Amino acid sequence: MTKRLTILLMLATFFVFGLAQTAQASFGDTLLKIGSTGADVVQLQTELNALGYPVGAADGIFGINTRAGVTAFQSAKSLTADGIVGKITASVLNNAYLEKLHTDKVNVIINTAEKLIGVPYQWGGDTPNGFDCSGFVQYVFAQNGINLPRISRDQYTIGTPVNFSDLQPGDLIFFSIAQNGLIDHVGIYIGNDQFINSSSSKGVTIYTIGPYWNSLYFGAKRVI
Repeated sequence: MTKRLTILLMLATFFVFGLAQTAQASFGDTLLKIGSTGADVVQLQTELNALGYPVGAADGIFGINTRAGVTAFQSAKSLTADGIVGKITASVLNNAYLEKLHTDKVNVIINTAEKLIGVPYQWGGDTPNGFDCSGFVQYVFAQNGINLPRISRDQYTIGTPVNFSDLQPGDLIFFSIAQNGLIDHVGIYIGNDQFINSSSSKGVTIYTIGPYWNSLYFGAKRVI
């Protein structure tokens, strides 16, 4: 009897866990409305709260507050404001949430970099006691859970290529100061035609990408 009960409990646990995992992975596949409950509703409430549509605690219960949050989001995105989460609303909501997570991550990385302004340049340096260009970039990203190679040329081998006209804050921007076709400098683009780097002349500082840096530009990569 004990063995049979143990088996039944294991099966029940597996079934419940499996349902939870499936629900989390398929957010948007199930219609959510007043009275809905479960992991999908928790994720819905989490995303609404993060995007500035407060619904209270993410308790997994679709009540009037959650419906109000959904309706407000739908109105803001020019969707049918019926307070019901179908595939279209779920898709728009998920995309907005992922975009916010990305933006938040970029802002934290840039904030980390800017806090190091003034740290002196040091050849081979990769700590706040002194940085070279790639050591600075590697350190900043490592502080935010992203591991990059140590050398600028190796950093250029990862990520997604980005055209100069499509640069976004957080992108790595590479230069060939020796103008020999080889990468020898890297910085972090922060927007408004500016990047932060550790230069041999000024240490960690912000430069504007003017004629000089444009003439040395090699390429850019997106690693976030």
